[in-house]
Amino acid sequence: MNILHIDSSIQGEQSVTRSLSSAIVTRLREQRPDAQLTYRDVVATPLPQFSGDAMAVDLVAAPTPAARALAAALDEVLAANILVIGVPMYNFGIPSQLKSWLDALAVPGRTFRYGANGVEGLLGDKRVIVASSRGGFYGPESPMAALEHQESYLRAFFGFLGVTRLEVVGAEGVRISPERADVALRQALAQVAQLQAA
Repeated sequence: MNILHIDSSIQGEQSVTRSLSSAIVTRLREQRPDAQLTYRDVVATPLPQFSGDAMAVDLVAAPTPAARALAAALDEVLAANILVIGVPMYNFGIPSQLKSWLDALAVPGRTFRYGANGVEGLLGDKRVIVASSRGGFYGPESPMAALEHQESYLRAFFGFLGVTRLEVVGAEGVRISPERADVALRQALAQVAQLQAA
């Protein structure tokens, strides 16, 4: 089993999602000690932004450094069985660094294709586990639900690529108060303890 671990928080050691994504990987590896792990921090080593220079180049004949970086990120995903992604909510959406990583994954013929019946995602064999944190409350029952473009975006994006197993381990309301943050983290870690590697 190959695990790809992605972190995208700018908060360093104070990050809730970095703590959660690390706990998820630890839980999976406890069950599968033979699992191979690849780690990518898209904040420490950001990918180039989506651009013509990065994408409209023949990787064989004339690869640019940007194109090579994006191709390497895609290869990591294609080699993985499980993706563990730490995703904080920033300004109602995902971090821009993570968006650049996701842009590297949407490649016709590699992760999706167009056919007679429309778009077909090609990553249906992947499992995605999202470690999510939000400063406030944005669930379906919240008055702020219409501003939630973090989890909904990830579900739509990976669904487009054919992923049917996307799980969210979430800590919500972590900026409301230290007490609420503690409760949210404990609840999220209880979710982690229930995860199975299979």
